[in-house]
Amino acid sequence: MPHDHPDHAHDHDHGLSPSGHPYRADNDEPLTYWQRMEIAVRELLIEKARVSPAEITAQIEVMDARSPANGAAVVARAWSDPAFKTRLLADAGAASREMGFDIGPLNLIAVENTDSVHNLIVCTLCSCYPRNLLGLPPDWYKTREYRSRAVREPRAVLREFGVDLPESTRIRVHDSTADMRYIVLPARPAGTDKMTEAELADLVTRDAMIGTGLARTP
Repeated sequence: MPHDHPDHAHDHDHGLSPSGHPYRADNDEPLTYWQRMEIAVRELLIEKARVSPAEITAQIEVMDARSPANGAAVVARAWSDPAFKTRLLADAGAASREMGFDIGPLNLIAVENTDSVHNLIVCTLCSCYPRNLLGLPPDWYKTREYRSRAVREPRAVLREFGVDLPESTRIRVHDSTADMRYIVLPARPAGTDKMTEAELADLVTRDAMIGTGLARTP
């Protein structure tokens, strides 16, 4: 659900924002109810021979192989092909499948950054995230602090990620759910008119597709 706020970034795989803000994952806390439930169900399935540890490992490896490069390819195609961009903004799931990326039954929505609007993605309840296109979510995305502050004070959060927007830029915060995920279509950098689709994809960062970053400049 989007929230409006009137009012050259890098990816951050570690638990801190560029300013050192403590977006640390809560890894030192006891297992949650759902984590304990997952372990119990997994062990029961193995015990009943419904699935083997090797099959679980193989599936985890498939999931881990998902990469922001998938989303970057989608963004680069949208930058290069106006007709594809129109299809992406109308139905991001169908457009992604058109490129061979299976996002499953999720309702995927693409939101476009413009000169007047900047989009920021969050999941206020947990860590819902378009993993098939962006891979595993970064640790900071899952922290309580990011999940709450992104909605309350998105402009301040963006500054901590190195994105200092003009006051005239409207910030729209989109809250992902279990059934609905978002991907940001970042603004295409200037001076890229002659770049190939593969070269454009290299400019697209994971953070830019979350909204906590901008596309790299060539």
